[in-house]
Amino acid sequence: MTKVDFYILSTGSREHIACKLAEKAWSQGHRIYIHTASADQARHMDGLLWIFREGSFLPHEPYQAGREYDSPILIGNDEAPDTDSDVLINLANDVPLFFSRFLRVAEVIGADNDARRSGRERFRFYRDRGYPLDSHELKG
Repeated sequence: MTKVDFYILSTGSREHIACKLAEKAWSQGHRIYIHTASADQARHMDGLLWIFREGSFLPHEPYQAGREYDSPILIGNDEAPDTDSDVLINLANDVPLFFSRFLRVAEVIGADNDARRSGRERFRFYRDRGYPLDSHELKG
């Protein structure tokens, strides 16, 4: 069953935390799909994965259906991936319909009221369906 972790920010960028989560998952040998809310956010993540930390680079590609990928990190926003990724990092405000195909889901929740509200809705969605949940408060 898919395990869902919520990363709740008190400050900072959801995208930067997504980069850190992707880096950690990749270092543990996982394949990652970063689901964004829009094409603009996907492009932003594509650029950020090159520079989010000095001296770092995370091998990644924008996702396009029907292609084969060597990169362990894919970024997409408008369709269900047909890849063998095992970690989903969700930056969208809704639960992706395809989330249960992943072993792990990381929900990154921003500090503003709207982000918290949509995060609580997603938490209830997973909880009401019996998925194992864990929350992590990220300070500063």
